[in-house]
Amino acid sequence: MTKGDIIPDWDIQTWLNTDTPLSLSDLRGSVVVVHAFQMLCPGCVSHGIPQAKSIHQAFPPGKLQVVGLHTVFEHHAAMTEIALRAFMHEYRIRFPVGIDRPDPRGNPIPLTMQAWRLQGTPTLVILDAQGHVRLHHFGQIEDLRVGAVIGQLLTEAESISP
Repeated sequence: MTKGDIIPDWDIQTWLNTDTPLSLSDLRGSVVVVHAFQMLCPGCVSHGIPQAKSIHQAFPPGKLQVVGLHTVFEHHAAMTEIALRAFMHEYRIRFPVGIDRPDPRGNPIPLTMQAWRLQGTPTLVILDAQGHVRLHHFGQIEDLRVGAVIGQLLTEAESISP
């Protein structure tokens, strides 16, 4: 996935914190921040999840949507849906989280992670209001850089909306 791409929709096994499944096409018109994480990933717990929570709290609903992608590529037996629900409760994660569908062919890399060519977790993907990738970053990324990208995309979205 590179800047400017429109990525394929995610392949989600289960959605948490939302009454209806989300699709990328349904979110067009909003800036979308996707935080790909694993609950046993130290970088996710120390940086990625707090950053995603801050973004979710800081920006107006409807203009920006934060979505978590729990994409498990290791320690599969420990990271079940029940464990994730408890984790989300303890960490007070309020934004929608999709559980990436496991590969039915036995590949340990889940389907969305494969389709998006993610290197690992934490990964931050920011889409503009038209669904184009504007930032794709593996690992820790500074809040200021993320905020600048989001601010630019929200300004762009305002200028093109009717």
